[in-house]
Amino acid sequence: MTKTVAQSGQTDPDEGPKLPAHEIVYQQLRAQILFGELAPGQAVTIQGLTESLGAGMTPVREAIRRLISDGALMFQGNRRVSVPVLSSADIDELGFVRKTIESELARRASLRMNAVQIARLEAIDIALDRAISAGDVAGYLVQNYSFHSELYACANAPIMADLADRLWLRFGPSLRVVCGRFGTQSFPDRHKDIIEAMRRGEPEKVAQAMEKDVAQGMEQVTQGLGGAN
Repeated sequence: MTKTVAQSGQTDPDEGPKLPAHEIVYQQLRAQILFGELAPGQAVTIQGLTESLGAGMTPVREAIRRLISDGALMFQGNRRVSVPVLSSADIDELGFVRKTIESELARRASLRMNAVQIARLEAIDIALDRAISAGDVAGYLVQNYSFHSELYACANAPIMADLADRLWLRFGPSLRVVCGRFGTQSFPDRHKDIIEAMRRGEPEKVAQAMEKDVAQGMEQVTQGLGGAN
């Protein structure tokens, strides 16, 4: 998934305007954390990232600083930075906040989405189903995130959407661990309930389905990381 970063800050011309090097490095390192390419407890170093990403020290240092601020990385003293390891209390807290914020985002999005946008969600969910059937953990994680991200972007609630995104950064590495241990088949999928409720114009049921989706997913993480304190 990771691509080499050009220190010039160039990006694919099809993806829009050029981004500065520090933003490209931030987005790539963020994706590595979000989709669990970096495991909980794994240390990250400026030197290691400059080599793996093909980037300069300054943009790497800035990306690490931002991701510490996002809660995706943790500074442990002695200049050591690592991916956080979630305790049972952390997972419980994340689940509560996710259910609160993401169910409301889904409810608001359902009031604004048109048929084309709903069809886009359905297409993502079909790709998600294919990843589940194939046992494609990386594909599952990407499509699952894409479904939620696409939905929340329609809510017209940027503060809550930003908070939700930061929460995903915190549990993404642990989700990858659980999927790696037990496979994609073990995870529930309420996305079809969400889509059907949207088509019926029932925002409260959309919110309820999202709350169940989050609750069941976090419960799987809790069970999968049964050794967490």
